[in-house]
Amino acid sequence: MGFTIGGIRDLRSGSRRRGRASESVTTIAEYTGLWGWDVTPGAHAVRGGQRITCSCGAADCPSPGAHPLPLAPSVPAGATLDEATAAWSRVPGAAVLLPVGRSFDVLEVAEAAGRHALARLERMGLPLGPVTLTPHGRAQFFVAPGAAAELPRLLYRMGWDDARLDLHGLGPGDHITAPPSDFAGLGPVRWLRPPALDTAYRPPEARLLLGTLAYVCHRSGTA
Repeated sequence: MGFTIGGIRDLRSGSRRRGRASESVTTIAEYTGLWGWDVTPGAHAVRGGQRITCSCGAADCPSPGAHPLPLAPSVPAGATLDEATAAWSRVPGAAVLLPVGRSFDVLEVAEAAGRHALARLERMGLPLGPVTLTPHGRAQFFVAPGAAAELPRLLYRMGWDDARLDLHGLGPGDHITAPPSDFAGLGPVRWLRPPALDTAYRPPEARLLLGTLAYVCHRSGTA
């Protein structure tokens, strides 16, 4: 790892004085150096009056401001602040995206169900990884890689395969927008549960969370 917690705090303090661009670079350096995640430059939404377009320039972009920039390389896990600064200087204004399926997969549910499930899981004392909250009302639980591919089998074994659940797995090939970047022009993504040293590198197995997530989704009727 390239940083200590104290070093990251110092960088954050300095970044507030240097402006938003430096703050983004500091965040990227934290993700790569402290949490061990790759970071991918993403397109950002461009608002023109009532219309939102994508910085990628495609008039028919299906995901404005919510996809990786074409041909822009990822900043690899373990990158230092200097390396992150050099990489991000080539893509000014890019959103911070995390590629799914490398260090973690994601279980995504509606915000209300995610908040309820998180409270239950914390009371149960189960190991938990980071959880993000998007501005369009989705909670994203970080779990061990492989969860997306195993999700149908796990739901079948738990007896939830016939239920209509608003519960989805994200895996290899997917990306999520990371805090504090804007998601599709709707506002910033936030941490519902921030990363911590004991779980960022080793997020929990999906089976430990899935029963509670499925139950809460079913009870809340978020189909």
